[in-house]
Amino acid sequence: MSILIINNDKNNMKPNKRSELSIFIWRVTSIHIIVYFIAGILALLVLNYKEQYVSGIMSSIMRPIDSPLVVLGPALQVFRGIIIAIVLFPFKDIIISKNGWVKLLLLILGLSYISTIGPVFGSFDGYIYTKVPLQYHLFSIPETLLYTSLFSFLLYLWYNKENKVWNIITFILCSLIAIMNFLGYLSSIGLIKH
Repeated sequence: MSILIINNDKNNMKPNKRSELSIFIWRVTSIHIIVYFIAGILALLVLNYKEQYVSGIMSSIMRPIDSPLVVLGPALQVFRGIIIAIVLFPFKDIIISKNGWVKLLLLILGLSYISTIGPVFGSFDGYIYTKVPLQYHLFSIPETLLYTSLFSFLLYLWYNKENKVWNIITFILCSLIAIMNFLGYLSSIGLIKH
């Protein structure tokens, strides 16, 4: 006669890879949306994006900040957040290790800002191959540093100081950002009057 022993202790159950990936996607995406929004608002206010984007060289390549697509931009970051999460997932253990946030910060700065594949503003190739004046290359550095620092540190912190409060706060903030963006979008296309 054999005895079947079932262990219902949830602490002994490790989440499977799919569950772990889902959690990682949620955390990366929600933090990305929130930090992207915060960095963007601060850049809008401090760096005066409204004026910068409608004058000089920037006006020929950047949409004005009241463009419907730009207004909807932070809410659309959910798609970018998912891509970032999938790309970073194989490196999750490194990211959440001691000083992992610094490693993530350097990785993001190095690959997505300084050493991009093409000649974009602020990148190594951008300085070499574009005719864009230096001031425009330097213009986005504060926003980039704020985003990468906050994103890296908050993701690291969420894994190292786990609490249900993180889910509640990020859900509320992401929902508010999505609602504000949707209402802003409706206003920018004329369906809601100021």
